[in-house]
Formats: sequence, C-alpha cells, structure tokens
Amino acid sequence: MKMGSAMKEVVRIEGITKVYQMGEETVHALRGVSLTVNQGEFVAIMGSSGSGKSTCMHILGCLDRPSSGRYALDGVSVENMSKNELAEIRNKKLGFVFQGFNLLSRTTAAENVELPLVYGGMNAATRRARALEALHMVGLAERAGHLSNQLSGGQQQRVAIARALAGDPALILADEPTGNLDSRMSEEIMDIFKRLNEQGKTIIMVTHEPDIAAHAGRRVTFKDGVIIDDTGPAQTAAKPGA
Repeated sequence: MKMGSAMKEVVRIEGITKVYQMGEETVHALRGVSLTVNQGEFVAIMGSSGSGKSTCMHILGCLDRPSSGRYALDGVSVENMSKNELAEIRNKKLGFVFQGFNLLSRTTAAENVELPLVYGGMNAATRRARALEALHMVGLAERAGHLSNQLSGGQQQRVAIARALAGDPALILADEPTGNLDSRMSEEIMDIFKRLNEQGKTIIMVTHEPDIAAHAGRRVTFKDGVIIDDTGPAQTAAKPGA
C-alpha cells in the first residue's frame, strides 16, 4: 500500500451498536464499535462465532442498519438511509465477495461480472469492456465465455472477485472468501487480493483463519461485540526490507 501525505477515509464508524430481540432475550451483537479504514488498506476482521464480526460486516456492507451510532462510507453518511438509497450505495460504492461465490451457473463468466453493472444502468458496450478488464485483472480473460459451472472453485471465486471489481468500488468486502477452497486455491486467491491491494484497492475481509488473515496489512479482532485488538500482522517484521 502506498502511503500518501493525506489519507482518505473510506470507512468511519463511531459508537456503532446493534441490538437484536430474540423472543424474550435481548442480544447485544455490537457494543459501541468505532473503526476507521483508510483508502488502500487491507484489513482482516477476525473473531469467534458470536463475536460480532459478521454483524459488523453486514453494517459495513449496508446490508443492515446499526441500532445506534454513525457510519460514513467514502465520506457519505449512510446510517439513516432508506432501503432504496442503501441499494444504490451498495451498487456504486461496494464490491462483495462471498464464500459461496454466488454466480449464476448457466451464465458466462463475463455475464456474471456484468450483472451489477446492468443493475447500475450502464450501457452494454461499456459494461462488457469493464467485465473483460476485470477478468483480465484476476487472470481469467481467456475464460470470459465459459459458463461458471464449467469453472473450478478457484476460478469461480476469481470471477466473483472480478464482479466485485467491475464497478470500481470504493471498498471491497470479502466474507470468508477462501472458506470453500483448498489450501492451494486459497493461496492463489489471497495473492490476487494482495496484488489488488498493492494497486490501491481498499479491502476488508472477514475470516476465522489466522493464516488467511496474515495476508492482510492489518488485523482487527472482535470479541463479545467489541474490538479487542487492532494490529498489523506479526510476520511483517520478519520480512526482509519490510
């Protein structure tokens, strides 16, 4: 990540809480979480089941609203937006990569990548050019015309990453992106994320795997609805010239 003289904030959450009512039980999923992520950072969010990491990711992705607190995404306050406004923000500002790929099986790789651009109203020629460029960025340009069910798991996840990139989002959110892949494919996917980050992309990734989190430049650990640790990866100091 290249550090500029003035860092642009992509994410700023302040005092975020999330409370669920489950029958007679009140569940405090987040308890006053504050976090800032600058442009060009690669952040891994970690924590055990029930720690609040997934709830935080849903709020960061404008898929859920906080019970209280403030959230600015790329300088825009989003915590009080309507469902339609949040949908527009997701389309324009965010790119999502999920554990399950979420591709249309009988649709080509390029068409899968184009899908969010269709929803955004982009014309056919521009979105096809964007899709092919994004597939090139993840090393799958030659597979653009293949149906997604003709691709390996690792290739499908690359298509999913290309789909997240195609709209040139302010932030890429990856939720357990290697959860369905073997160790070799996982390393290939993380190499892509690291390369994209080196090119200036801002990435927040949820993972429960320490070896996957170690690829990020920063690790944020949740426990019982609060952040208990926020640090760079331990192995950075061991790298020559780091």
